[in-house]
Amino acid sequence: MTGLFDGLLAEIAGAAPIRRVGRVIETRRGLAEVAGLDGATIGDRVLIHSRDGAAGGEVLRLVPARCTVLPDASGDGMAIGDRVELLGKAEIAPDDSWIGRVVDATGRPLDGRPLMRGVRPRALRAAAPAAVSRRRLGGRLGTGVAVFDTLLPLVRGQRIGLFAGSGVGKSSLLARFARGVEADVVVIALVGERGRELREFTERVLGPAGMARSVVVTATSDQSPLMRRMCALTAMTVAEHFRDQGLHVLLLVDSVTRFAEAHREVALAGGEGASLRGYPPSLTQAIMGLAERAGPGPDGPGGAGDITAVFSVLVAGSDMDEPVADILRGVLDGHVILDRRIAERGRFPAIDLLRSVSRSLPEAASEEENTLIGEARRLLGAYDRAELMIQAGLYASGSDPVIDQAIKLWPALDAFLAEAAPASGIAGSFERLRACLKG
Repeated sequence: MTGLFDGLLAEIAGAAPIRRVGRVIETRRGLAEVAGLDGATIGDRVLIHSRDGAAGGEVLRLVPARCTVLPDASGDGMAIGDRVELLGKAEIAPDDSWIGRVVDATGRPLDGRPLMRGVRPRALRAAAPAAVSRRRLGGRLGTGVAVFDTLLPLVRGQRIGLFAGSGVGKSSLLARFARGVEADVVVIALVGERGRELREFTERVLGPAGMARSVVVTATSDQSPLMRRMCALTAMTVAEHFRDQGLHVLLLVDSVTRFAEAHREVALAGGEGASLRGYPPSLTQAIMGLAERAGPGPDGPGGAGDITAVFSVLVAGSDMDEPVADILRGVLDGHVILDRRIAERGRFPAIDLLRSVSRSLPEAASEEENTLIGEARRLLGAYDRAELMIQAGLYASGSDPVIDQAIKLWPALDAFLAEAAPASGIAGSFERLRACLKG
């Protein structure tokens, strides 16, 4: 009952009795020039009242006596003289009752049921915990996927990237993480996804078991770049809400590429020039600022929790040097590459192990486990180097003992990369790997 009244009090506190009001004095290329919003700052949210109803927007640029606003929607129906309310900085107020719910980028419910506002508003653009106060990476996590329990370990507070083209099983792997990774709460950001896929992802791919501990934040592909960019920021803010309660949060962002594309649209509308293959210079700070907010929590008397994060990146043509992939790879604690050729031969997840790295190693594994991991990589690498000769029938058995062993064990090792973890978890996955290496 106390929690209910806290929520009601928060709703009342969020209703400002006085708001600054301006007027639209010019519209151009989807932007609105607004006069009279004294005290507005860059990034503030506004509410534009047009003949088609009220729509949100964001302050992009300031000049004396007026500001430039980018509406959340297309701007159709906006006219000279329309009233514009200044709402203040972009923020949401997450609540524990959001678990199991689907919300939009502004924190409003999308499942037709009322959603309680939390007692503490949080800015969407927050600073990462101070570097000197952050804890080190924690212990290894069970993931429900054998390859991540062994060869590519995931530890508490780690941030990894999932690099893949479209249609190679990226969303399915993220859903397996949402169901299987050891965490108290899962926060999922679906940035720029197709609208028809939301229910399919929540009801079939994620399922009731996954939704029972998840908060899904979504902005579909037809929404404005402001909403698509805000989706990732909102999900991070929700994750920080639970982290500050001492919980372990798994954050899944799908995808950072669409976040970057939305940021580019907003930055260009605000007058920023393009560089980095068409991306603005501010993209680097935007991506790194988002990624740095995840990770181990700070030391403190309350014992803050951690955010373990998986950021997916759409890599066109397997170009790992394109700007978004290059920026994100440099700030993360590991990267996993999904290969279309592996997916086309029917092995899922289509992980290219030899090009994937977990920077939690060797600390995340024992000496014996590291030996097993090294041996598996050595044999898979030997097979990869000789694969063309093997497939063409040019390799003569007995020419190289390492390649002979790799040919013998390759089918078992390749199958292992697609296995679900056994009921015995990490220990059982290593037993299965040991058996594969023994043949």
